[in-house]
Amino acid sequence: MIRDASALPVSGHAASLAAGYRSGERRNRRLALALALLVLVLFAASLTVGAVEVSPGLALRDLLAGDDSPGAIIFAEIRLPRALLGLGVGAVLGLAGAALQGLLRNPLAEPGVIGVSGSAGLGAVLVFYTGLSAALPIALPLGGMVGALIAVGLLHVLAGREGSVLTLVLAGIALNSFTGALTALTLNLSPNPFAIAEIVFWLLGSLADRSLLHVTLAAPFMVVGALLLLATGRGLDALALGEDTARSMGFELGRMRARIVLGTALSVGAAVAVSGNIGFVGLVVPHLLRRLVGHQPSRLLPLSALAGAALVLAADIGVRLIGPVQELKLGVVTALIGAPFFLALVLKTRRSLT
Repeated sequence: MIRDASALPVSGHAASLAAGYRSGERRNRRLALALALLVLVLFAASLTVGAVEVSPGLALRDLLAGDDSPGAIIFAEIRLPRALLGLGVGAVLGLAGAALQGLLRNPLAEPGVIGVSGSAGLGAVLVFYTGLSAALPIALPLGGMVGALIAVGLLHVLAGREGSVLTLVLAGIALNSFTGALTALTLNLSPNPFAIAEIVFWLLGSLADRSLLHVTLAAPFMVVGALLLLATGRGLDALALGEDTARSMGFELGRMRARIVLGTALSVGAAVAVSGNIGFVGLVVPHLLRRLVGHQPSRLLPLSALAGAALVLAADIGVRLIGPVQELKLGVVTALIGAPFFLALVLKTRRSLT
């Protein structure tokens, strides 16, 4: 009997695709496990690094026993809030960057580069400047979220859908310039030195001098925003194949865009409101991981959250080790890392378009 020859290659090709998919899933799980372990190690290191040597185990034991020892106070009031914010802020910045790049289908989309972080910072600064933060503490993250929401909405109008790389960069420059000018105006009109110092904090970005109150205010919004962004993974996979293909697969693009806009505003707005403007995390992290996950957004999103947390925790540990007397601002360090990366990415994108 003569077999149908066409069946053999099709069967072999299907088996090859299935084997490749399983191999990719295993690689993805191993990478996720490695990143999770790295985050745990860096989180533990963040609890121990500082100008004063403190044993986290002894400090935790004193806290549980109700003993207000110096180590327990430093651990609870300084180290633990800083580590928790480093974990949360890094995770949402990395996640938001990956989601925005998937939505806009643009490799340069990132909350700091395209003006979202600056707008969120402006919202937080205005809340502080008007005194609302003293009267109502929750107004601080709300101000950051409103600023981020306005920025994402404007970007989606200006550079969404078929917007080019150049359009996105120009829109981001315009937003950054405008929000920077308004923040500088607020700084210029500030009535007292304390207000000036707080506004400079938002400009430079830092996790220092944050308390558990800041964690409590920001964490619920960051968690809800992150969950909204993670829920769009399959939709972004379909959108990568084109809008018509995504619609034919049953995805409602309007709802997905709304989730990404709202998720970015909630997570990034709350993060910037308590940590200031920490840029380039959402740009660097997805690009380092994208080739490892096969350019699939649903795989990239959770890994970007883990890698973003690791990057911010590591950078925050670095600023404490480099300058224990005059500590560097975290936003300055991430900009020193991210700005050359951004320029290299622009040059690479330019070569690919010519």
